[in-house]
Amino acid sequence: MTGLFASPKPLIAMIHVGALPGTPQSRQTVAVLVEQAAAEARLLADHGVDAIMLENMHDRPYLNRDVGPEITAAMSALLAGVRSAVGADMPLGVQVLAGANREALATAHAGGAQFVRVEGFVFAHVADEGLMPRADAGELLRYRCRIGAEAVLILSDIKKKHSSHAITADLDVGAAARAAEFFGADAVIVTGDETGRPARPDHLRLVKESTRLPVLVGSGITLESLPDLAPDADGFIVGSYLKRRGLWSNPPDPDRVRAMVQAVARHRVASGR
Repeated sequence: MTGLFASPKPLIAMIHVGALPGTPQSRQTVAVLVEQAAAEARLLADHGVDAIMLENMHDRPYLNRDVGPEITAAMSALLAGVRSAVGADMPLGVQVLAGANREALATAHAGGAQFVRVEGFVFAHVADEGLMPRADAGELLRYRCRIGAEAVLILSDIKKKHSSHAITADLDVGAAARAAEFFGADAVIVTGDETGRPARPDHLRLVKESTRLPVLVGSGITLESLPDLAPDADGFIVGSYLKRRGLWSNPPDPDRVRAMVQAVARHRVASGR
């Protein structure tokens, strides 16, 4: 990730885009969703976040990897709207739930995003969408080559939230991180058990000791949890805390965004980075 972000330990803010066409909660047109996402992006950029990532979290219940072309098309329109709202310099990322990594990569490549967040990159696991029996690192990186998207970075979850990892219970998060590095990820993401739950500091420390890749924290970052996680983290993906009342489904709260930006900046200074 060297050179992608203007600051070390970047703060990547989440936009949980509205429910997309064909999903159970869908109520709005893509044009309206684009307007909403662009407004959120402007607020986040104006308050100093280092990057923004779009995710289709309102599409619950999620399909297991196999989303339709309408999702890819809608995410591409949303990405284009956000890019127009924040300009060319803001790093952008994409995640398409659940495990629709090729669709995320295609969206990112078409829309000029710099990174994707992927799940199921290495090792099988049981997600709340069902069994994800195949890791897709091999197929995904070959697909990235075929479409000429090698510049899009792969940020890989390891032993991710909302999943059971009994299948790989004999492997710790350090082993998962080493596997992701060996299979070509550009960074790894450590999470807690669920959205809004912080990663365990000892897990984060073990991952940091186990890989040369950048290590991001992907859930549960708050003003209270940040001091325990910041020393071993190379970046922070923050969603819930930045929203009104700390609820992921709400729009962003300017005061919370400002407070988190300032807190991350203080930890950069404290770490000498």
